Formats: sequence, structure tokens, C-alpha cells
Amino acid sequence: MPPRRLTPEVSLDTDPLSAPRKAAVSLLARRDLTPHLLAVRLRGRGFEAAAVAEIIRELSASGVLNEARYAQNFIAYHAGRGQGPVRIARELREAGLTEAAIEAALADGPDWRALARQVRRGRFGAAEPSSWPERARQARFLQYRGFSADHIRAATGADPDPDTGPPEP
Repeated sequence: MPPRRLTPEVSLDTDPLSAPRKAAVSLLARRDLTPHLLAVRLRGRGFEAAAVAEIIRELSASGVLNEARYAQNFIAYHAGRGQGPVRIARELREAGLTEAAIEAALADGPDWRALARQVRRGRFGAAEPSSWPERARQARFLQYRGFSADHIRAATGADPDPDTGPPEP
């Protein structure tokens, strides 16, 4: 057993940003975060807003904190869980990403129509819905998962307006 130290350890680090920087790097080592989410977590730990803003600027400039990488990883994970672009975009907005970053990341994402078909088949089987009530039930499920109307129509085989037929020229 090593001998006990009787004197407290004295930190020779006089940098006022040292503690928030260490906390930020520790948080980012576990998972990617947006600047907004990182700021919320650091302020929740009691660090001053000015220090948090400075740390976020440093980490963004060095590439450690990267919104595009966060968005790509987020989309890949959630699309893999069968969630659609509408739901993913809403969650990315809540995480503090800009609309431009969200649009760019969603454009680089998977084929959303194919994903909607895959999610529908996984839940309801390979056969397309045979009745309008069943088609509506499947559409509600896909809407809840975050797919747009176009994706839902592609997945369920629904016509835009079955009563009137194709539009007149």
C-alpha cells in the first residue's frame, strides 16, 4: 500500500480557462456535441458564460467541435433506427444547429424514400396495404416516425388523389 499524502495537492495551473476546457474535452471525449449543447452542459456545471464562449470558440477553431460531423453522425444513427428526415431535422434544430447545416446534412443522408419503404415493410410486412383504412394506418405510423408525405406515398403505394384520377392536361 502506497503511503498517504498528508498535504493537499496544489494546482500550479493559473489559467482561468483550464477547468472549463478540461470539462469540455471530457464531455466531447464521450460523444459529439453541438456548440449549443456543449454550452448548456458547461453552464450547467457552473462555468461562467464568457469562459464557456471562449472555450467553444477555441474548440471550433481547432476542429474538435464540428457541427457538420455532429449532424452526419446524428443522421446516420437515427436513420439506422428507422426515423425520417422531418423528425431528425426537428431534433437537430433543438440541438442548436442552423437550418443550412441541417439541410446540407439531410441532403447527404440516406435515400429517404427507400428507408420509408424499409421501415414500412419491417413493421407491416412485404404486401402493400390493400385498403384505404390500412393505408391510412400505415401512413400515420410513418408520419410519427418522421417521414414526409412524399416518402409515405412512395412507401405505401398511395395515389395522390384516387377519386379523381390523373389531372387533365
